[in-house]
Amino acid sequence: MSLAINVTKDNFEAEVLQSDKTVLIDFWAPWCMPCRMLAPVLEEIAAERDDVKICKVNTDEQMALAMKFQITSIPAVFIFKNGVCVNQTIGLQAKEDLLALL
Repeated sequence: MSLAINVTKDNFEAEVLQSDKTVLIDFWAPWCMPCRMLAPVLEEIAAERDDVKICKVNTDEQMALAMKFQITSIPAVFIFKNGVCVNQTIGLQAKEDLLALL
């Protein structure tokens, strides 16, 4: 069972902008091999860090969100705190690098 929350345009505000936790959003697609390689790393972070909410946005299904955040390459990771994007990175990242973004 995935610990990550699937985010859509309908629940983005509630899950991300109104969250009382730091939110890591992974913009991904099922056909993207680096995205698939990143998934278990994000699951580890979700299991280890109660203070971080891991969210996933499928860019194939949520094109409006992908366009809103100008996603041109995936995986793209955005970090939100108190409803504001405070960090972002593109491409496959090591766990240590993702934790440093938090």
